[in-house]
Amino acid sequence: ALNQAVRHRMTDQPLIHHSDRGLQYCSSLYQSVLRKHQIRPSMTDGYDCYQNALAERINGILKQEFLINRCRTFAELGVLIKESIAAYNTYRPHLSLGMKTPQEVHEKASNPRPLASTKTVNVY
Repeated sequence: ALNQAVRHRMTDQPLIHHSDRGLQYCSSLYQSVLRKHQIRPSMTDGYDCYQNALAERINGILKQEFLINRCRTFAELGVLIKESIAAYNTYRPHLSLGMKTPQEVHEKASNPRPLASTKTVNVY
């Protein structure tokens, strides 16, 4: 997922990767990938799920709304997770983002704004 996110990145703004202290995130291999792409790691202080509220919320949405526990194979699970992430990022407005989708906010941040208005003013 990290490599996919790096490949699809549309901005050169600094990034922070927030995670819990799972072994995969603490591994030297994972940390070296973050360093290679100049992504600053950020981790919870311990194993307190309340410090990682966003990730826990997404896990809850996957379990409750997309019913990942009904998948019979890893292939089905992979398809369901991919579809649910797309729905979460592109179709679902978020109150914390002013009722915009994450994709809308990301695209706006990725597109440079003009320094001056492009309107033409006629002076007579």
